[in-house]
Amino acid sequence: MSDFSAFKNEEEALTRAEVLLKQHNPECDFRTEFEQLVASYKKLFKSSRRLVRMSDRSEERLKEANLRIQSQQEELTKAHQQLALHAENLEDKVRERTKALVAAQGKLEKLVELGIALSAERSHIRFIEMMLRGAKDLAFADGGLLFVLDDEAELRIQLMGIDSIDLHVGGMTGKDIPFYAPIKLRDDQAGRPDYYNLLSHTALTERTVNVANMEQSKDFDFSWLTQLGRTLEFIPQSCLAVPLRPRKGEVIGVLLLINARNRTTGHTIPFSDEITEFVEALASQAAVTMDNKNLLKAQDRLLDSMIKLVAGAIDEKSSYTGGHCERVPEISAELARAACEANYGAFADFTMTDDEWRAFHIAAWLHDCGKVTTPEYVVDKATKLETIYNRIHEIRMRFEVKLRDYTIAFLEARSRPGADEPALQAALERQIAQLHDDFAFIAQCNVGSECMRPEDIDRLKTLAQITWMRHFDDTLGLSHQEQARFLRRTKPQLPAVAHLLEDKPEHVVRRRRPVPAEKYAQFGIRISTPKHLYNHGEIYNLSIACGTLTAEERFKIKEHAIVTIMMLEELPFPKHMARIPEFAGGHHETMIGTGYPRRLKQEDMSLQARILAIADIFEALTAADRPYKKAKTLNEALTIMSVMRNDQQIDQELFDLFLSSGVYRIYAERYLLPSQIEGVDISHYLSQ
Repeated sequence: MSDFSAFKNEEEALTRAEVLLKQHNPECDFRTEFEQLVASYKKLFKSSRRLVRMSDRSEERLKEANLRIQSQQEELTKAHQQLALHAENLEDKVRERTKALVAAQGKLEKLVELGIALSAERSHIRFIEMMLRGAKDLAFADGGLLFVLDDEAELRIQLMGIDSIDLHVGGMTGKDIPFYAPIKLRDDQAGRPDYYNLLSHTALTERTVNVANMEQSKDFDFSWLTQLGRTLEFIPQSCLAVPLRPRKGEVIGVLLLINARNRTTGHTIPFSDEITEFVEALASQAAVTMDNKNLLKAQDRLLDSMIKLVAGAIDEKSSYTGGHCERVPEISAELARAACEANYGAFADFTMTDDEWRAFHIAAWLHDCGKVTTPEYVVDKATKLETIYNRIHEIRMRFEVKLRDYTIAFLEARSRPGADEPALQAALERQIAQLHDDFAFIAQCNVGSECMRPEDIDRLKTLAQITWMRHFDDTLGLSHQEQARFLRRTKPQLPAVAHLLEDKPEHVVRRRRPVPAEKYAQFGIRISTPKHLYNHGEIYNLSIACGTLTAEERFKIKEHAIVTIMMLEELPFPKHMARIPEFAGGHHETMIGTGYPRRLKQEDMSLQARILAIADIFEALTAADRPYKKAKTLNEALTIMSVMRNDQQIDQELFDLFLSSGVYRIYAERYLLPSQIEGVDISHYLSQ
């Protein structure tokens, strides 16, 4: 029997009944016991009915619960089925989305790679080809055209490529596009903007235009594109016009893509929004890069103009050196090109990058920029007594004074009683003749066409002892600076004895600033510096042994090379132009260290600097605009240069290349006078 507490009373009643039946005790009161048992069973029956009712209610609840559970199980089964279907669809969508994300990531990576490549590309032609090809690849387009907006507000095509008909013109192909006229943004007569043309609309509104089907579109005039298709025998259907617009800038062009293709079937389809965004991103990057390149080109043009302005000012400063700064770059470029093309000797491995050509070009134009500080009367000094003017006129006037003194003395002597007039007349004529001879000698010394002999200098010193009387104050009418120089001597009483030729204290011009020794050392300048800035002494200048320049003036001429180096070293050239000062500043150096201003030797100099040295010398020898010398013929110039080559003043191999490549002849035909050009046998001048 179960030991559940709910049936305890029933178990007790049954136990008592079993005990009574076993006793057989006559004295037992069965009635009473039976009555108690009946009462217990009544209670038990009542409890049982209550339990049955409770059981019935529980069963109903269980049935209801089972029904609910079954219903929920059915719903759950349906939910499971729907969830499984949804999971399957979700898996397909995730798979498709993953594929789309991978494709988008590939496009994004391609876009980034294109952006980096476009930024790094320096050639304009290669740049636009890379941009158009990249846009076509991103959009899987059959054709692409690139239009650039010019200064006349016209879109001009620069590049075209259509794969299906294997047409590629413009750019690196070198093929012109003769069948396409530029597109005007505005009407020529009324000046109204043309919004009906697809390309002009794109440029004017600065917005992308995506046309799914040109045959069905009525928004734009496609006749020009349709005609192009008929000409090229292909059918344009879908197109995408994207403006090339830098950030916050004006449109600089339009990129037109034609006929997007399905990557699986190859059929023509419209350009999707996703593709449009990628092409717009590429166009934006390309536009920024193009704008930057245009700005760099503009800066280069400005720099070139400034360089030519400086060079032109130097040439214009002296009417006798006009064109030197312009012609030297011509010779230099030809000789450098010949060195790059040579495949032997010292030039076998020589080449120059675009950056090096640019630096060399600038150095050639600026090789004499230091001459801006050189007084033109020094550069142009054609006679020994020349400063701002030729002081031979002062000397001649003194001879005029002496002639009048001799004449007055003759007249005074003749007026005396007993004067021997014929003897006096003869003496006067000898004096006048001597004056003319002496002046002619001084004038010849002043020209400086021949070197002075020791006896010539002695004669000058003797003539300098001739005196005349000065009656006027020579300190009147002077500038402040000149007065300061006159303070160095004692002011004589008038009339004062003056000499025919003099070296006066005021002739010496002292330096207002000391020589910048620290800067000289910083830039490796090694050149002897004269004590004074100038010395205008008459005897000092007329005694110049050869030529017309004093030691001070020769230094002033040489100083232009120092100033060139110092000026260029101060400029913040970018890294690829850092050698410009070295290229430009070495054109007066020699191969054995006897040049200036750094006393470099061949191994210390770049080939570009040695090229400039030859160009500078050849131009100077053959120039027909120098007041102090006659222009040399080709043979005369090459003879001098061959001597310089033998003395190791110029590069031997470069000079041979200068001859064998014909650079000398190319330059001569462009710039020399016909009388200078003559038959040249270069075998006479080549190294043995």
